Amino acid sequence: MLRLMGHVIPDNKSIWIGLTAIYGIGRKKSETILAEIGIDKMTKVKEITDEQEKTISEKLKTMVLENDLKREVRGHIKRLKEIKCYRGMRHNLGLPVRGQSTKKHAKTAKKLLGRSRVRPVLKK
Repeated sequence: MLRLMGHVIPDNKSIWIGLTAIYGIGRKKSETILAEIGIDKMTKVKEITDEQEKTISEKLKTMVLENDLKREVRGHIKRLKEIKCYRGMRHNLGLPVRGQSTKKHAKTAKKLLGRSRVRPVLKK
């Protein structure tokens, strides 16, 4: 079992899929990380040596991941709400932010925030 950034990655997975368990790393970013280090992406986690594990962990320490990334995203959303721009108001009301239609398909966005948490935007 490989342990990276507090996540246990199962032995039977390929390393490029296992890295996606970490928040902030998708498939494309995991491919680029492994290409920079020089590890084949199809190697299984159980075949990774200690040296390769150290290089992967050192590379991940230089990136903004996990709680730092979540805090950064929350800060961006908070800034949008404070300046009361259109996107900030949509976040505040719990509606879709990126131009999705609201006539039929806004149920998911409304469920995620919940009507009890919705705070109406005050007008000036």
